Amino acid sequence: MADDEDVKDLKILSIIGFDGSIPHGLHCHPDQIHIIYPIGNSVTIQNTKTKQQEFLNGHTNTITALTVSRSGKYIASGQINHMGFKSMVILWDFERRCLIGKHEIHKVRVESVIFTCDDSYLVSLGGRDDTCFVVYDIKENEPLCGGFANGSSTGNASTLCCTNRRGACFFTAGDKTLRYWKIDNKRRKALFTEVNFNKIKRLIHCMEVDKKDEFLYCGTSTGDIAKVFVGYPEDVTQLEPKRPATLIGCFGKYIGKNAKMPTGCTAECYSLGVKALILLGKGEIIVGAGNGLVEHVKERDESHLNDYANLRVKDPSIPMLLSVRHHCVDSGVSSMKLWNKDLIVGTEQSEIFSINFETWNLILKCTCHTTAVYDICFPSDFSAVFATCSKDTVRVWNTETSQEMLRINVPNFTCSGVSFYHNGKGIVTSWNDGTIRSFTPQTGKLMFIIHNAHNKGVSALSITKDALKIVSGGGEGQVRVWDIKPDVQSLRGVLQEHKGPVSAIHINNANDEAVSASTDGSCIIWDIIRCVRKNIIFANTLFMAVRYHPSDCQILTTGTNRKIAYWETYDGSLIRDFEGSTASGLNTLDITGDGNYIVTGGNDQMVKLWKYQEGINTHVGLGHAGIITAAKFSPDNNYIITVSADGGIYRWQNPYAQKERQKEPKETPDVISVHSEPSTTKEAKEKDLEECITKTREIKCKCGLTSCKCPKLSVTTTKACKCTKPKCKCTLTVVKPIVKKSQSQLLHRKTIKVPKDDIGRNNIYGDYCLNPKKK
Repeated sequence: MADDEDVKDLKILSIIGFDGSIPHGLHCHPDQIHIIYPIGNSVTIQNTKTKQQEFLNGHTNTITALTVSRSGKYIASGQINHMGFKSMVILWDFERRCLIGKHEIHKVRVESVIFTCDDSYLVSLGGRDDTCFVVYDIKENEPLCGGFANGSSTGNASTLCCTNRRGACFFTAGDKTLRYWKIDNKRRKALFTEVNFNKIKRLIHCMEVDKKDEFLYCGTSTGDIAKVFVGYPEDVTQLEPKRPATLIGCFGKYIGKNAKMPTGCTAECYSLGVKALILLGKGEIIVGAGNGLVEHVKERDESHLNDYANLRVKDPSIPMLLSVRHHCVDSGVSSMKLWNKDLIVGTEQSEIFSINFETWNLILKCTCHTTAVYDICFPSDFSAVFATCSKDTVRVWNTETSQEMLRINVPNFTCSGVSFYHNGKGIVTSWNDGTIRSFTPQTGKLMFIIHNAHNKGVSALSITKDALKIVSGGGEGQVRVWDIKPDVQSLRGVLQEHKGPVSAIHINNANDEAVSASTDGSCIIWDIIRCVRKNIIFANTLFMAVRYHPSDCQILTTGTNRKIAYWETYDGSLIRDFEGSTASGLNTLDITGDGNYIVTGGNDQMVKLWKYQEGINTHVGLGHAGIITAAKFSPDNNYIITVSADGGIYRWQNPYAQKERQKEPKETPDVISVHSEPSTTKEAKEKDLEECITKTREIKCKCGLTSCKCPKLSVTTTKACKCTKPKCKCTLTVVKPIVKKSQSQLLHRKTIKVPKDDIGRNNIYGDYCLNPKKK
């Protein structure tokens, strides 16, 4: 392995992902251009106009809290850590995209972070193992004070909220607790006052204060909105309320006089609780509920409060909200922010929606996987799209824009593998219910399904280039070969050698062999034509990945022993192995089409790029917050796609792609001298003639024909001719037009039809050989 100082960083181009499970994790920057959200242990800043992403890396574990200051100058984020360890809170500078300060005071987890309204302080709140808040002085760049956020007789505080006009005041709330705090900078203390809810018990999820700091609205798990009179005076220098804060009431929806309600209930509450609130002013509120309902409501006049004060059976929830309009997204709302004339909504299923205020139309802006991603696949020789699979879904993505193009849903089942047909006319997938399903790549329509393909689920799958055979592996250890036809799919053979689940299968370029890797410590090379074993490889490891080298003469394996191994396909002997990770096992491996570079990923959450011949680690990619489950090179070798157990899809720049393009000549010169030894074999002579056409020694004919004396073939060939009928004495004539062509164009030139009488029977050198006329 190379020295640490020689290893460079892989550049992240884009990440497909949004952690919607974080409460209030989606934020809109005040410049109305950027949106900010967490992905794993990175903070993503995305330009909505150019779709360009930038990343703030510094956390050592998954981010659990995120906020943006009102001026847009600062970003703050907190993370979770292992039990018994301190969790980190980081303060970022938005303009410079760099870290300003950090502290590690909270235990295990950070629940929430906020900035005060004047950007003087950063307040962070710990989780249930910490139960404390910390006030961080931004000007002094150091923690100022802290304290317990809840009392001994109440539950844990879980959310924070700052006032709109006082930079030294904030609120903490949670399970049966609500406090408002005043920061005393000189005494380095924070003083609190408890808000009394009397006999009403509520778990508060979110809070919002009106512009005058007069009323506080709290979204609760019960499904109503608790309205609290805070009572701050109009003088913003006064940090103490006029009188103690009191609860006005818990407001639910008014559904009409004639509506049938359960006995004692007068208001309708939001299902699964109120998760997000936005105050529009004049009593108008936007409510985001746990069932996915986004509703615009208006508060009724306070005179209606007396109508429900003297009921025999008193309901804590009062019908004081009138519904104006609503929309329902697919899952629970976790974040809501105003964006110009739109409302941006983030959901627990990691989707971002936009709702226009004027038309109230719902538009899906972003989507991603919410659970672990298990496999990646590119179509053959096509890098513009790729497919991924996870629980319930198979998705097709645009590589450049990171937009979802197709989603295939199979509820309640997990897809373990995905592969495109070589002709691009289908997608074949393996599932944990023991079935193999094939879908159309554009519409997602089911083409065929193979039931009971394996007893314990299909764990690995590969398809031949002619799309006539599928080789699958199961959890019981069997490898099965299937004959695929448009009307019927039949079992060709069952290969029973493995004693453990099959983790990976790869078919060679000739479509006559397949190699399977298993967690029993064996890799087997199969003849899929005769359905017999050819070779077997044993090692003291659980094999997790296997790939054929593009030459088909070697196979590459990796597994839990942290080693990358090269094996001979002829006899199964070990060529070499080296350590791929110093910390944990490797789960995935891929090799470029030219066989020069390999990429690996594993439980250490690092993407590593290696040189195949030297076995040297040249680049490392950091950013995954979960175990890396799959990695693939794009067919053009420009990108590396990796996926992880947290659902993130990362697109990395291949640092060697640009170098390979620079090696290719832009234009082929008309005349280049060639000095080399003559070739002997038939294949070598054909290759040498191709070089001879592009690299020649100039010889002028009297008729204007440019020909060459090829030192490799010891014959004279024609490079370019201006004559319609060349009069050259050479025995081998290859006529080419006078057009400068690149090397790639030469490889894809059109076929020319030549009469059979003019084609030489003993031609072994070029595409066409014209027989010289007999004297």
